[in-house]
Amino acid sequence: MGHWSLFATLLAVVVIMLGAWTRLVDAGLGCPDWPGCYGFLAVPQSAESIAIANARFPETPVDVAKGWPEMIHRYAAGTLGLVVFGLAGYAIRHRREGLPVKLPLFIAAFIVLQGAFGMWTVTLKLWPQVVALHLLGGFTTLSALTLLTLRLRARHKEISGLGPSRPTLNRFRPWLYGGLALVILQIALGAWTAANYAAVACPELPTCQGEWWPADMDFQHGFDIAQHVGPNYLGGQLTADGRVAIHFTHRLGAILVLGYFALLLGLMWRRTRHTGMAWHVQLVAIVLAAQVTLGLANVAFHIPLSIAVAHNAMGAGLLLAVINLLWRLHEHPQANAESSPHTTTINREVTA
Repeated sequence: MGHWSLFATLLAVVVIMLGAWTRLVDAGLGCPDWPGCYGFLAVPQSAESIAIANARFPETPVDVAKGWPEMIHRYAAGTLGLVVFGLAGYAIRHRREGLPVKLPLFIAAFIVLQGAFGMWTVTLKLWPQVVALHLLGGFTTLSALTLLTLRLRARHKEISGLGPSRPTLNRFRPWLYGGLALVILQIALGAWTAANYAAVACPELPTCQGEWWPADMDFQHGFDIAQHVGPNYLGGQLTADGRVAIHFTHRLGAILVLGYFALLLGLMWRRTRHTGMAWHVQLVAIVLAAQVTLGLANVAFHIPLSIAVAHNAMGAGLLLAVINLLWRLHEHPQANAESSPHTTTINREVTA
């Protein structure tokens, strides 16, 4: 089950990247219906199929180039759903063997909800509120699958000592939870930025619209969650001032996350640099540096597709790196504590 859980986790990353690709090539409405495409299981391509599709949806003529990104994303998401349901079924069947059951069932139920959000994304014509929640749902699914994978691996792998005697790291745990909350908030800001097509609102660095603090930002308009349902939101409906407010807030969030983790990871590194926990601390730092670099590159090179997709994927990577570090602290609460007499005796015997 552990291998399938890992496969599902990796597939969830692929689904998130495909979702970003679909959104960035403006293919979110490449198929105006759900779950098929113009009433077909695949994008209609023959002249006859296209004629039928155009008759069914005269307001949205077939665009094969935009239909395929949407359908590929759906195929991958559907495959992920099948794998998740298989994991839940296997966990129920083998629950007497000590396999976790509640978490696989939660993921399976959440996948159903996520599918509903995928449908509403199309039927409500990319309504920003639904798009943002759908994006956050993808990250939630990925996080839950990661936790499941870590739990399953912990059942089959005995934890070894993490190094020499060090003061406990437990005091860092609440601060790391605070960092996790900041990362989630920043991901939510990124989702809102994407849903409202605000990524290009500030086309230069380090200023925005030629100012350090743009005077015409409209935060009330930019963060209005009461937008009407009904218009076609492909390309966005907000004014430029609202989009600038969203983009600028996302930048401020990135600075806050970077500063917070630079201090926190620096303090943790001093405590763990000679222990097995050091790699997990380094991993968060490496992924954070990569994510900030990709974010800067997005603006500097005007949102190239490859960098924008990588930025989405690295956001998921940062979330998982922080979750992994928290997991290690919970799994090894005494990993860096002062050695117990029993451990000291064992170390002396090994040395001898």
